[in-house]
Amino acid sequence: MVFRHFRIQIISRVLILCVTILAIAWLLSATEKYVTTGMVILLFILQVIFLIRFVEKTNRTMAQFLQAIEYDDFTQSFGNVSGGKSFDELNQAFVKVSANFREVRMGREENFRYLQTVVQHVGVGMVAFQESGEVELFNSTAKKTLQLASLKNINDLEAISPELLERIGSLKPGERDLVRVTIDNNLVQLSLLMTILMMRNRKITLVSFQNISTELNEKEMQAWQNLIRVFTHEIKNSLTPISSLAGTIETLLLPVSSRLKEQDIERMADISEALMTIKSRSEGLHEFINAYRDLTNLPQPVFESFKVTSMFERVGQLVKDQIQSGGVNYCVDISNQTLSVTADSQMIEQVLINLILNSIQALDGCEKPKLTVCGFVDDQNRVTITVEDNGPGIANTAIDKIFVPFFTTKKNGSGIGLSLSRQIMRLHKGELTVSSEPDKSTILTMRF
Repeated sequence: MVFRHFRIQIISRVLILCVTILAIAWLLSATEKYVTTGMVILLFILQVIFLIRFVEKTNRTMAQFLQAIEYDDFTQSFGNVSGGKSFDELNQAFVKVSANFREVRMGREENFRYLQTVVQHVGVGMVAFQESGEVELFNSTAKKTLQLASLKNINDLEAISPELLERIGSLKPGERDLVRVTIDNNLVQLSLLMTILMMRNRKITLVSFQNISTELNEKEMQAWQNLIRVFTHEIKNSLTPISSLAGTIETLLLPVSSRLKEQDIERMADISEALMTIKSRSEGLHEFINAYRDLTNLPQPVFESFKVTSMFERVGQLVKDQIQSGGVNYCVDISNQTLSVTADSQMIEQVLINLILNSIQALDGCEKPKLTVCGFVDDQNRVTITVEDNGPGIANTAIDKIFVPFFTTKKNGSGIGLSLSRQIMRLHKGELTVSSEPDKSTILTMRF
């Protein structure tokens, strides 16, 4: 319809021009009315100008519309363009197409914002980078996991962990890998997955990673608990009859010993002493087993809100004698006197006591032993308690094992204190970690 009206206008204007030309020719040949002829010639020139402007106006409108499409600029309006009835439908068509393009662009932007929100809130860290290393995507989980506010180039990861950067560089598309990284003095286990995307001839590498330290620790503790249950059950079942039989035999031998000959009395004394040793050792093993059963029979926490300052004061009084006997310089540092935590106060106090006593034992023999207990809120808004000592530290070969049941670096240690403490923190949905520099310091950290 638009083009039909346009064609009619063009034909009409051309016909009028033809009539005007014929009128000029007739006036020049048949009359001597020069003024009239001049006026008709002027009219002809005006008609030519109007015809050119009419055609160019259509071209300009079309060019404006195409430029709007090219630059995604659909804010322009074509409905108010004048030009007579023939342009009304063309302008309306431009308006409809512009509106459709605008709706498509808005939908595309909404989808992009939706995907951006999902990527930023998903519980998996994501980083996407070009072949040059320039990072295009670095979501909030990745920032939280790696303790980075931003990442401009993937090679900047070398400052955090050269091993992590090396593993990312060696990954193949679709391949998974595990890497252990120390971030902010905390050892974390990351599960890596890499894929390659091609976007308009651009190669984008997308790496996703997840901190699975908690899950691995939970599985590890469950495995130890199951193993301890089996061992304690079987050993206790075997020790009970041994202890009972030793006591029974000793009872049976008492009336016989009075009728023995002199040469057999000494031999009977040896037998009695051996039975007592068996019975005593069996009872000692019973107590040993019961201690390890605590790892599998911890009660559920009774949560209450209490001030960290009050807990520090109570624990300080309980370990006062050990601190004084060891000549330890004991310091307490708390960022806010109103700092509080919601937990089972008895269980958390027990954890703190275990950590302090371990540090006091580690300080034995140090020239200037110092122990500092701190309470504060970390960068992730989590209540944090640290126990730091300036002892000999923990060897790199042992630091990964100190929370494993039965493992201990002390001569008379049972290897249960730190394992039990970590289990208590897990019951509180928290974590207990360690960082150490040999011959300098050791820091045990409780995060709620």
